[in-house]
Amino acid sequence: MNDVKQTLSIIPELSGSYQFYDETGEVIYVGKAKNLKRRVHSYFNKNHDSPKLRIMVPQIAQIKFIITDSEVEALILESHLIKKYKPKYNVLLKDDKKFPYFVITDEEYPRIVVARKANRNKIKGKYFGPYTDSRAMYSTLDLLKKLFPLKQCKTPKFRDRPCLYYQIGRCSAPCQRMITPDEYKEILKNVELFLTGKQQELVEQLKLEMEKYAERQEYEKAARYRDSYFDVQKTMEKQKVVFENTSINQDIAAVYFEGNLYVVSLLQIRQGRLTDKKDFEFKNLNLTSEHEVLNTFLKEYYTMCSDFEIPTTVLIPDYLEKEEMQLYSDWLSSRAGKKVKFVTNKSKRNIELESLAEKNAKFYFEKVKLQTLTEIQRDYNEVGSYIQEKLGLKNFPYIVECFDISHIQGTNTVASMVRFENGMPKKSGYRKFKIKSTESKPDDFKSMQEVVKRRYKGKLSETMTKPDLIIIDGGKGQLSSVMETFKEEGIEQHDIVSLAKRLEEVFLPGHSDPVIFPVNSPALYFFQRIRDEAHRFAITYHRQLRQKSATKSVLDEIKGLSDEGKDLLLKKYKNIRKISQATKEELAETISKRAAKAVFDFFNNNPEKVKN
Repeated sequence: MNDVKQTLSIIPELSGSYQFYDETGEVIYVGKAKNLKRRVHSYFNKNHDSPKLRIMVPQIAQIKFIITDSEVEALILESHLIKKYKPKYNVLLKDDKKFPYFVITDEEYPRIVVARKANRNKIKGKYFGPYTDSRAMYSTLDLLKKLFPLKQCKTPKFRDRPCLYYQIGRCSAPCQRMITPDEYKEILKNVELFLTGKQQELVEQLKLEMEKYAERQEYEKAARYRDSYFDVQKTMEKQKVVFENTSINQDIAAVYFEGNLYVVSLLQIRQGRLTDKKDFEFKNLNLTSEHEVLNTFLKEYYTMCSDFEIPTTVLIPDYLEKEEMQLYSDWLSSRAGKKVKFVTNKSKRNIELESLAEKNAKFYFEKVKLQTLTEIQRDYNEVGSYIQEKLGLKNFPYIVECFDISHIQGTNTVASMVRFENGMPKKSGYRKFKIKSTESKPDDFKSMQEVVKRRYKGKLSETMTKPDLIIIDGGKGQLSSVMETFKEEGIEQHDIVSLAKRLEEVFLPGHSDPVIFPVNSPALYFFQRIRDEAHRFAITYHRQLRQKSATKSVLDEIKGLSDEGKDLLLKKYKNIRKISQATKEELAETISKRAAKAVFDFFNNNPEKVKN
């Protein structure tokens, strides 16, 4: 700590990047600042609300910093150091090295090839990407080879004649001088227009080339450009027109998360058309926020992008400060050689675009979540063994049950129990409970005591197999109250733990200190997944009770309508609005004519009682 104090005493009020090291000499966090002194001192001068900082700051044993000439340079340096050290408290873009790129090679007659990462030392040339969907990327590559007959082979197959690629129209055979250098450059120019999303400009260029060769009576070449012209037109027809103004180039980013899993979807609009969608997954995130994820995404993605692929406008969620947005604007403007704006303004069109990006992010999240669950199921023997060893469980946690409480100011208090077997949800084992002991006053401890008693001492204990592990949503207090119930009721001892959401701590009976799982471990994700599922199930049941209560309260006002009649109407019509819109004759098909008249008259005389 003396080393930290010494560094704090000399750190300057200049822009730069700072690095925090733990006592083993490992870099645990990299940051950047416009004012290094003010930013770094802030970690040690206040109590932090962030769980991440409360855990990270006590581990800082050494601070190093690098001064830069500007905050933009500090931003670039920070991104480089994060990629180099991969600190555990920085958000990391998952598998960023594996994103493929198209490369137009730096040769006399360039080819287009796929590179697994942007290694400009290994493959020299012009990079386009990154592409997050490899299947779509290879489909694009096939289309490119069909549209533009670039050189296919690195070295000629034959000395004195072109190869098969020339015969089928997939290569212009520059190795045999079947095309002039100027003509080859025109093809390359068209490829770049296609890859940068400038299809409208490309179509115009192809039409000019087609007409030029037709006038020269070089009909074979004219036909080739004609075919490419129509193929690009078909591609454009599949793309959604977002703006009539074809000069608009814009990216739209959206963040979606549940638990410690975050994704970002990026929509790309080029020349007014929606041309592409890119999805990204992040890790090390149970101790972070949407703000940090968006910051990381902007730094990493636009670092990977080529300068000529940077759009003029980037629409982002309203997570960043104005100063941060201006910093990114300055950085990308200097790279692209044009003004780049970051916007969050809520025009009608921008709201629609942001909503579309959010939908894409949510669908991609579901895909990632399913993949993660599949991985957990496939490797659950390893995950379960790790949990058993880490928590000192008596049995392998094959069957796990988790409980959650839900209420609003004590009303309609409910509990949920979800059951996972071999790492996957067992829906037939889910149970929901309407809490009876706390109808007037909210008391989560008492509610949890009631539900575990009903599960492990009531009828359910006779009909359901006992679990290998019980998880209580809550902290030490919640766990202690449940253990008291087990003792008082003489319930057979189970392995039981509680999961505190704030710091994702796992508490064991009789232990004051929690167990902390590594932030990116499958075991922690499993705990969060089952806790979140219990919470979702409880919230859904609570919402159903509130809706049912609100619905029945309106029907209760109708004289002459029995409880049985209310249930029949709700079963058939689902909600009050549909009941209120039914005719007397339609209502009489479900309930008596007298009751149908009472319902019909009630809603016609009291239209304000109808709710959406």
